Amino acid sequence: MTADPMLVLSGPPFGHLPLLDRLAPAREAGFSAISLMPGDIWSLEAAGMNAVEIGQRIADHGLAVMEMDCTACWLPSQRTAGDDVPMATLLRSLTPDRVIEAAARIGSPSVTAVEMMGVTTSLDEAAEAFAYLCDLAAEHGLKVHIEFLPFGGIPDLASAWAIVQAAGRINGGLTLDSWHFFRSGSSFELLEQIPGSRIHTIQINDAPAKAEPDLLQETMSARLIPGRGSFDLPRFIRTLDRTGTEAPISVEIFSASTRSAPMAEAIKSWAPAARDIIRKAREIQ
Repeated sequence: MTADPMLVLSGPPFGHLPLLDRLAPAREAGFSAISLMPGDIWSLEAAGMNAVEIGQRIADHGLAVMEMDCTACWLPSQRTAGDDVPMATLLRSLTPDRVIEAAARIGSPSVTAVEMMGVTTSLDEAAEAFAYLCDLAAEHGLKVHIEFLPFGGIPDLASAWAIVQAAGRINGGLTLDSWHFFRSGSSFELLEQIPGSRIHTIQINDAPAKAEPDLLQETMSARLIPGRGSFDLPRFIRTLDRTGTEAPISVEIFSASTRSAPMAEAIKSWAPAARDIIRKAREIQ
């Protein structure tokens, strides 16, 4: 990673706001890029804007697009998940072809793949599905990265890395989110063994020392600004540095303030806090 990283503002915590309303606050808060959700593009296209116009509006604010987050219906078992799964209708709509095509139209370099329905599958089946996803993305020159979730069917770093390795696609890799890494009990030793070229995106945030009983509830509403919780973020950054990754670093914080306060107020301290953590981590390498 570079000494002075370009910081990305993660889009999902602000999915309740129209994309165009997020651009000025993101730039004013010190971010150089944003991640998008497929619905950001689909809703504006439905309103009559095309992808070129959307991309120009983003660029006019001095922002780049770094990631499309996410496809959530790429495993066979996800397609048949019941309606009792939280957000089932939304998740089933996030199919590989629709999401990758939206990412390609807007110029996103990569797409995140998640498993949020709580379904499990064999390694062979998951690897085959991920290989197909990577091949579909490769037709547009895009990367794909699995973001493991401790409450999902791909719960930790070891599980996600096994799928990436078994799929054997050069454009396939991982998203490393600090909340998911620490709350899943994933291994620093394993992280250090993964080639940096396979770590495609990084997300940082913090949390209290004691996890809440409902991890899904915590991850969606109780994340903290980097440096205000218990995670060993300096070690996390240093370990990633040692892999040689040049992945962009996002700040992704789901909390009550992201929904109740004006966006500009909610995020004003995020970029300085993230840069402070990164600087401190690298000072003691």
